[in-house]
Amino acid sequence: MKILVGIKRVVDYNVRIRVRSDGSGIDTDGVKMSINPFDEIALEEALRIREAGLAEEVIVVSLGGNECQQQLRTGLAMGADRAIQIDTDADLQPLTIARAFFKIVEKEQPGLVLMGKQAIDGDNSQTGQMLAALWDRPQATFASGLSLSGNTATVVREVDAGLETIEVDLPAVVSVDLRLNEPRFVKLPDIMKAKRKPLDVISMDDLGVTAENDLKVSHYAPPPKREKGIMVEDAAQLVAELRNRGLV
Repeated sequence: MKILVGIKRVVDYNVRIRVRSDGSGIDTDGVKMSINPFDEIALEEALRIREAGLAEEVIVVSLGGNECQQQLRTGLAMGADRAIQIDTDADLQPLTIARAFFKIVEKEQPGLVLMGKQAIDGDNSQTGQMLAALWDRPQATFASGLSLSGNTATVVREVDAGLETIEVDLPAVVSVDLRLNEPRFVKLPDIMKAKRKPLDVISMDDLGVTAENDLKVSHYAPPPKREKGIMVEDAAQLVAELRNRGLV
């Protein structure tokens, strides 16, 4: 069985986001870029499934320009067998991304597709669900536990009321949450080996997918600065201050 894992290049989660002075976007000059944390967890889970003898090959896929090859090579260094770059410079919306992934799914015929539940830049949490709909296969989202048995996957999902356990038939799309696992540390020998692993580049035109962006972000702005707090002597003063501010 093949496992297809989608990964995205994003600003590292430890970096403080800066908005450009003209409000046209996020300033990424000199900023550390990494694999989206949720996608890294998805890749770790795929590698563990392969190591348990339940899959033969793990393939990482990313959309973007040549800069995303850095994250694909990191995925290969973690242990993926090969990588696919869908080459595009366009700012893509989730549905277009899902259509491109679906073309790769049709080509590779994986038994399981793993994705992060969302990307930390757009926070859309839509691509996995859209891919499952296009593929007409089951989906399980927000997975904090995953086990495979034959042609069935048992998924523990994190929902508002707690935890929910479901079973889905394979092939399926599973999007993962933070508590599923902790990704492994990449060692220098693995980084060197990753340079010799195959990385295929496919254009959007070759896939027959057109970038359709119906949504356009017109302006970016940082959140307003928080006002400095005040110290109160007792509960009565707290209530009085809240009343003065019209909060109670």
